[in-house]
Amino acid sequence: MVVESVLLNMSKGYVYFLTNFQRTTLYIGFTSNLARRIWEHKEGKGSEFTSKYKLTILVYAEEFDSIVDAIDREKQLKNWHKEWKWNLVKEHNQKLEDWYETLRG
Repeated sequence: MVVESVLLNMSKGYVYFLTNFQRTTLYIGFTSNLARRIWEHKEGKGSEFTSKYKLTILVYAEEFDSIVDAIDREKQLKNWHKEWKWNLVKEHNQKLEDWYETLRG
């Protein structure tokens, strides 16, 4: 539908990476509300995969002017090799700290 297409292009989008306490597994997702979505993951209301592997630590995020661009980027990143994903994260977050607190204020 045309209206849905216009609305999708108007809302900001985010791609984000979550990991677990041991920093052994990465999850890539997208959302239009990053703070709310990470809170959902932390409360166990995220995906089955993130709940199963306790992926609640936000280690990387990118912002886009449109949710469509975020979805495209997520698809691109999911096709990357594991090492490339970790290198991207570490390039911006060397200590693999949880960025969630910076979202909250």
